[in-house]
Amino acid sequence: MKGSGMRRRMVVAIGGNSLIKDRQHQDVRSQYIAAHETTEHVAALVEDGWDVVIGHGNGPQVGFILRRSDLAAHELHRVPLDVCGADTQGAIGYALAQNLQNRLRRDGVRTSVVAVVTQVEVDRDDPAFGRPSKPVGSFLDEDAARRHREEDGWDVARDADRGWRRVVASPEPRRIVELDAIRTLVESGAVVVAAGGGGIPVAADAAGDLLGVEAVIDKDLACSLLARELGAELFLITTSVERVALDFGTPRARWVDHLTLEQARAYLAEGTHFAEGSMAPKIRAVCEFLEGGGERAVITDPEHVEAALRGEAGTSVTAGSSRTRDPREFADTT
Repeated sequence: MKGSGMRRRMVVAIGGNSLIKDRQHQDVRSQYIAAHETTEHVAALVEDGWDVVIGHGNGPQVGFILRRSDLAAHELHRVPLDVCGADTQGAIGYALAQNLQNRLRRDGVRTSVVAVVTQVEVDRDDPAFGRPSKPVGSFLDEDAARRHREEDGWDVARDADRGWRRVVASPEPRRIVELDAIRTLVESGAVVVAAGGGGIPVAADAAGDLLGVEAVIDKDLACSLLARELGAELFLITTSVERVALDFGTPRARWVDHLTLEQARAYLAEGTHFAEGSMAPKIRAVCEFLEGGGERAVITDPEHVEAALRGEAGTSVTAGSSRTRDPREFADTT
């Protein structure tokens, strides 16, 4: 190992863009190559002495399984949403673990990489179940949407002008079911892939038994919970932008190098800086991590991970002063 002294622990939440670059690169081979590129950056963290736990998105992959299920419904059974989550955790975990293991072996690092199919418990009484809002699966015409609602009990909603889609709840993660096993693996020196896609959503029945539920857990919130439970010092979120911006997408956009926890919460509460479908859950996850005792959180793109940890890129959220940058300055330095 390159690092020395007491080891440090981080949880890395890998965004979906790290696995599917565009519509022309959605096949399994392309996703494997994208996983290879992503794990190159993770390997550098391991070699620098970090104990690393990796979470990842799975939205597109779950969508592919649901689409295949739709196309084959005349001949085969449909795949429940919780099983889609388990399937994608296995496939993506395999790609990440194998690529990372190969890279570490080539560098002479003797470290096991283990993918854990992870359940995450949610509360059956979570208010999210009363207002399902997370789109999943294919676009539908109105007749198909009505039929699924009547025959299958789906909640459906119109998605802009593109048609109808099934919507499900996105409840808060409450417990990482396999936490003890993950902790044991990390403490043994293994790199662990866990809580993929936010984990398989499960809830306890009246007898206390866990059962899968038709829901989607935000992967950044689940990774934040995992980071807190593991006592991680650092929570790293990779996404499609190098830094967080305030008033993103407007002429007033300012790129942020650093935020305090208090500032992050205030900007989140304003409701105008971070979109719910993209940056808002990440900021919320970061705040929960820091409020739970974490020391530092970083949001950046995969290419700038190492620089971001040195404070030379990305957006850090801690207790301290903040700086913003004019977008033109940002453009000149990337």
